[in-house]
Amino acid sequence: MNKSMIVGAVLGAVGVTAGGAVATYSLVSGPQYAEVLAVQPVNETIKTPREVCKDVTVTRQKPVKDQHQIAGTAIGAVVGGLLGNQVGGGNGKKLATVAGAVGGGYAGNKVQENMQEGATYTTTETRCNTVTDTSQKLVGYDVKYQIDGKVGQVRMDRDPGSRIPLNEQGQLALAEPAQVIQ
Repeated sequence: MNKSMIVGAVLGAVGVTAGGAVATYSLVSGPQYAEVLAVQPVNETIKTPREVCKDVTVTRQKPVKDQHQIAGTAIGAVVGGLLGNQVGGGNGKKLATVAGAVGGGYAGNKVQENMQEGATYTTTETRCNTVTDTSQKLVGYDVKYQIDGKVGQVRMDRDPGSRIPLNEQGQLALAEPAQVIQ
């Protein structure tokens, strides 16, 4: 036999033996991964209040200068008295003048009141109210997994994919502590 053939046979035997040892170690030591059964994202609702303002047109009544409508009453009484004085003669004329003054005063009062109520102006005002915006923030993933037929659940900061590596003790090998959910 030549030397290279002997070296090849020895290397082949070593390779087969090592492969068998690794396969046996995997069977004896248990699974190296937990199978992921389900992954559920966990979101937190964030509410953010903010103020919204807009300009609105407002119609207002002008301030009244003569609250008791004295000018309208006086002018109405004078005009009514003059008109009443034109009617009749003697005591009837005096009675018509008084009645005209009273009626004219009342009518003048009401005319001025209606004019004051109709006197308006328009202005712009800023009106504000608070509205709440809502948004979702991803806070983690609830992961359901299975090791040797036993099902467990853990909250992780990332989606692990289809499997999670196990450490030498057969527990989940997570980079940072996870919250195990029972």
